[in-house]
This record gives sequence, structure tokens and C-alpha cells, in this order.
Amino acid sequence: MSKPIDSIKLISTRHDVTPITMENLEKQLICPICLEMFTKPVVILPCQHNLCRKCANDVFQASNPYLPTRSGSLTSGGRFRCPSCRHEVVLDRHGVYGLQRNLLVENIIDMFKQESSSSKPAPERKEETPMCDVHEDEKINIYCVTHGVPTCSMCKVFGAHKDCEVAPISSIYETKKTELSDGIAMMVGNNDRMQGIISQLEEACRAIEENGRRQKTLVCEKFDHLYSILEDKKRQMSQKVTAEQEEKVNYIQGLTRKYGDHLEESCKIVELGIQTMEEPEMALFLQNTKPLLKKIAEASTTTHLDKVERGYENMDHYSVNFKKEGKALRTIDFALDDDDEDEEDEDAEGGTEEGEGAQTVSGGAAVTATSSQPSAPQQISSSPSAAKSAASTLSDNRQTTPKPGAE
Repeated sequence: MSKPIDSIKLISTRHDVTPITMENLEKQLICPICLEMFTKPVVILPCQHNLCRKCANDVFQASNPYLPTRSGSLTSGGRFRCPSCRHEVVLDRHGVYGLQRNLLVENIIDMFKQESSSSKPAPERKEETPMCDVHEDEKINIYCVTHGVPTCSMCKVFGAHKDCEVAPISSIYETKKTELSDGIAMMVGNNDRMQGIISQLEEACRAIEENGRRQKTLVCEKFDHLYSILEDKKRQMSQKVTAEQEEKVNYIQGLTRKYGDHLEESCKIVELGIQTMEEPEMALFLQNTKPLLKKIAEASTTTHLDKVERGYENMDHYSVNFKKEGKALRTIDFALDDDDEDEEDEDAEGGTEEGEGAQTVSGGAAVTATSSQPSAPQQISSSPSAAKSAASTLSDNRQTTPKPGAE
């Protein structure tokens, strides 16, 4: 302390000398919380930043509003973030009193204050006493308890407060100051508790948003599963219609070829008959007539060809009515319980529908098996089992198709 602070020099490796002014030094000694010069004791955080112990305690209480306290200070471990770099500071059971004091900074503060007091004379503080508005030459020195306002002695003797109860202004000052201090302390405590409630509400809001996103994802997955069931059912029913369509078309095409062959043979016989009619020789004509008449008789009959009965081309027996199923689907809602059946059992139940609608061919005619339509479910929930039950009711109404028979 033999040299003043403003003469301290920083010497670099290049021997450059940069003076530290009092103004620059004062900026480095400002607490980031109270924005005043550090008040001893000064504690150093693990991130190497400094705080007043009182400010560190205030930050700690605001970050941990529900930790137990003793005499206004936290006595159990907790954590808070450095206000300068947001580094998380974890404290032990001693709280902020377990942080190490920065004696170097405290010594620099003492030196700075000593230098400041020696270089600048302390300004004289003038205590200004307010004057009475009515009696301008009288100082306000008493307190009117009746009206609750400060006043002067002349107002008590001759003025508006001569019949009022008064008290020394010093005693009222101490009473009101105590009330104000208690009110401020109560408000600070309420603010700390309010901050804790706000933190809890913000956490609850984040939890609600996350839970909402998760549940919406689950609902979409359930509906996607229902869509896949409906798509599989539509494919199965379309395949049944396509199978009978192809069978009937193939049968009609084959029958068309048979009638075409018969027509071609008849045309040849007609041409042969016309040539025979032009034969002038009677004996030769009679020789060719007998076999020709036999061929004509054979070609005139079509008993060996199948006949397509009326309505064979009709496919109305594959009509569907989804009125009950649509009503059941419109009743889908969130389940009241969490019991979900095994989806593998549902898939096994859906596989039993694949054997319906088998078709057989007998005597050149197609015969379609008749299947019954199951009843629609009364209720549907959002569970996969209910979705499977709704989709399994989408079966087609079938009727026996009239088949061609040989004459």
C-alpha cells in the first residue's frame, strides 16, 4: 500500500506499460447483481466470477424458493446459475457460506476506497428539513396522529391541528419505518413464492404440450392401423369380385369360340350343298346327297353347346351395405379404460374371412358359394381391437348365381 492504486501498471511480455485508471478499476469492481461496488464478504464462484455474498444468497433463494431456511439464509444444498456466464453452481449443505471468499478482490476494494477517500474530499451532506406550507418559516417537527400527516408546532398551537393528537416525529418515523420494512420483507417473500409458482406453472405447461403431442401421435397410429385394416378388407373383397368376373368372362369367351367353330362348319356345309345342287348328273347327285343331308342334320342341332341362362352376366350379388358399419365408425371415441386386447389375436380373427366366396365349376357352368353378412358391432372404441371388429363387419352379401346348363 506504499503506492497509490492509480499508479499500478500492467507490464506485458513486450514491456508495454498500460496504466489502470480509477474509473477502469471501479468498473471491474461492480457486482453484476446489485450493480454497486462489491460488498464484503466477496465470494468467488467455480466459474471464477465474483459476487457479493448477500447477492449470491438472494439469487440462490430465488432459484430455490422451497428449500428450508434458517434465519433468512439457506442451510441446505442447492444450485443456481452464475448471472454472468449462466454456469450452474452446485452448493453443499452450507449453501452460499460454503463458497470461498475472494480476499484479493476484498483487498483491492479496501485500497480503492482508501485512495478515493484520500484523493477526493467527502462532500458535506446537508440535511434539508421540509418547511411548513402554512407557516413558511417553521420546520415540520411534529406528526398529527389524527390526520396522519407531518406538520409544524405553529399549526398545533394556532393552526388547523390545534385540536388534534400529535406525537414526536422521530417516534412516528421509527414506527412507520418498521412497518415499511416489514411490508417490504413480506412482499419480497411473496415475490419469491410467486416466482416458484410461476416456474411450476411453466413446467406444467411444457409437460402438457409434450403429453398432448405424444397422445396425438398415438391417436394417429391407431387410425393408421384402422386404415390398413380397411384397405386389406377392400383388397380382399375386390379380389373376390375380380375372380368371378374373370371366371365368367373366360367361360363366355370359350363358349363364343365353340359357337364360332360351329358357325364356320355350318357355312362350309352350306357351300358344299350349293355345289351339290349344281351337279347335272342325277346318279352322282344322289350319291353325294345322302352324306350331305346327314351333315346338315348334325349341323342343325346345337344341343351339344351350352346355353347361357338369363342374368348370368349380373354381378349384383356382390352388393354391399355399410350403413351399420358407418354408424359404428361414427361412434368412435376415446376409451374409458386402458385395457387393450392382443393385436395378434385380432389379426388371426381377420384371417378367417379369407376362405369365404370360394367358387367351383361343374358341367361347364360356374357356381358361386353363398356367404352370410355378419352383424355390425354396437360400439367402437379407439383401441385396435374395436377397429378390427368394425372392419371385420365389412363383408359382402352374396347370392347363388344362375349357371348355364346343357340342353
